[in-house]
Amino acid sequence: MRILMVLTSHDQLGNTGEPTGFWLEEFAAPYYVFKDAGAEITVASPKGGQPPIDPKSDDPANQTEAMARFKEDAAAQKELANTAKLGDVKANGFDAVFYPGGHGPMWDLVNDRNSIALIEDFYNAGKPVAAVCHGPAVLRKVTYQGQPIVKGKRVTGFTNSEEEAVQLTDVVPFLVEDELKRLGGRYEKAADWADFTIVDGRLITGQNPSSSTSAAGELLKLLQA
Repeated sequence: MRILMVLTSHDQLGNTGEPTGFWLEEFAAPYYVFKDAGAEITVASPKGGQPPIDPKSDDPANQTEAMARFKEDAAAQKELANTAKLGDVKANGFDAVFYPGGHGPMWDLVNDRNSIALIEDFYNAGKPVAAVCHGPAVLRKVTYQGQPIVKGKRVTGFTNSEEEAVQLTDVVPFLVEDELKRLGGRYEKAADWADFTIVDGRLITGQNPSSSTSAAGELLKLLQA
């Protein structure tokens, strides 16, 4: 099993002057789900090298078992510090792709031509595509058979009310929930911050950071089926 994980290279939260990036739990939890199942993992980002970690995701209140494990894992840290350049990565070397969230992807990966083409290549080849929290935003410009990839699909992602709770409704370029609906996705959600993952065919989406482990687990199930 060869799994590609794609992280953001974007580190500015709109015009707020505050830093952003990827959400650490949304990388660490799936990383170990895959690792413990014996998968080979490659991590990529638009710029390559060390992707920015959203400092808020590393707050003491947000610590998880997977994050603690990552901080003791020198090999995993080295892997993260040396991500491949997204433009150099091709779908045919992998069995599936996973997009962690954080707010960063909403500014770079959403519009990244390499990312869009890569997702389309995975999906057209019959390979699973998974994304969690703000990760499903990267599907915004992805098409399948001439239609938005999410059209008619059961999907989830960070809810409008969760965005409101973190007071970034007016900062983000668009709201994940609204956009998935606009594209024709059959958007579903659970209570704010609850673990909620949806599988529709080869498309897997998780609602929020709590859904990172379950989204990764559902991806593994598809690969092992």
